[in-house]
Amino acid sequence: MRDAAVYTGRAAVRAGVLVTGTEVLTGIISDRNGPWIAERLRELGVDVAMIEVVGDRPADLLGALRHMEAEGVAVIVTSGGLGPTADDLTAEIVAEFCGREMVLDEQLEQRIFAILEPLIARWPDADPVAIRAANRKQAVIPQGATVLPPRGTAPGLVVPALRPGEGPTVVVLPGPPRELMPMWEDALTSAPFRRAIAGAQPGEREIVRLFGVPEAQISATLREAAAAGLELAQLEITTCLRRGELEISTRFAAGSRGHYVSLLSFIEERHGEHLFSRDGSTIDEQVAQLLAGGETIATAESCTGGLLAARLTERAGSSAYVLGGTVAYSNDAKSGVLGVDPQLIERHGAVSVEVARALADGARRSFQASVGVGITGIAGPGGGSPEKPVGLVCMSVSRGLGEGRGELSLTRRTQLPGDRTAVRERATTVAMHLIARVLRGESD
Repeated sequence: MRDAAVYTGRAAVRAGVLVTGTEVLTGIISDRNGPWIAERLRELGVDVAMIEVVGDRPADLLGALRHMEAEGVAVIVTSGGLGPTADDLTAEIVAEFCGREMVLDEQLEQRIFAILEPLIARWPDADPVAIRAANRKQAVIPQGATVLPPRGTAPGLVVPALRPGEGPTVVVLPGPPRELMPMWEDALTSAPFRRAIAGAQPGEREIVRLFGVPEAQISATLREAAAAGLELAQLEITTCLRRGELEISTRFAAGSRGHYVSLLSFIEERHGEHLFSRDGSTIDEQVAQLLAGGETIATAESCTGGLLAARLTERAGSSAYVLGGTVAYSNDAKSGVLGVDPQLIERHGAVSVEVARALADGARRSFQASVGVGITGIAGPGGGSPEKPVGLVCMSVSRGLGEGRGELSLTRRTQLPGDRTAVRERATTVAMHLIARVLRGESD
């Protein structure tokens, strides 16, 4: 949600992103290109007005291009639809949109075939004439377009309006991210693209993160800040709930940093205990940095089914401090693998802070780690009771300080909202914050 007026230093250059492909529209493939392109444009100071996804239908492609033009964008970036098959129509539709004829670029045709030759050699039964005819289509481009060298077999294109100043410039990129991302660098250096974004003024962006504060409360804080006289009109503020944490992203013109500093001070005064990141770093990054200081960690998970271990090992280099993890779903596994006393389970129940602590100690002991984490809970949708409802999660983090120096531990019983997926994901976020606190020296 946007909580403040558009900041006055916002760039005048606007852009649209058009993602093509029925497989993306129907959800078979998730769109990674649209957000990636939008962020690259924002880094250049270009204001992204919209991201649209359309199927492989000519009328829909053309309609989306015309809609973006009507919205006054200077640049449209497309992804997808540049392959050799009949449904790959982006170049043809862009040519129609820009009022340009399609022509064969013979040099490009030779270049594409040179890329195909080693691939054809792998399939001795393939018909090279048929393959060349199919891929010849990729060398037919809008007249006057700037060609971006292929990173697969599909070239990219930068297609300016037929008459300068009478329409947007269209940057046409392939769909596969491994081809699109490096080709973007070529698009940046093309003269038509540079002309189209002339006048864009890159601003600044800052991110802070809070944990344990509802989004509605931050909205109220921003209204209080405006009432207190802070110049929020100079800032573009966006709040987003992500993995149970609240991210506040603020964009502003280079000369408005003082307004941002005032806002940050206002937030710190009211939510300082919940403000865990002032530099945009995530809790995962903070935990990784803390563990890299010489600690090791092991996990024992029940309701989260290994999600915490997966999250701890998402970062390259995590093998330096993650020793291992156990998914102990059954009570027998908790006792037999991790050494949890069966009488403890019988007395307190598998979902209890006592068992969570025993799981944490069992993880430390089993893997000889300095830090152990135990998680047990009821993720749902069934299995709850009035005493222990769905969403109840108990977790514990214990840390040994070395021979004769004792240990630190934090144990929590928390009620998490949402469905099974949300409960499991939020539980890993709570656990990451507990890990960070223990590594910083906190204890019950």
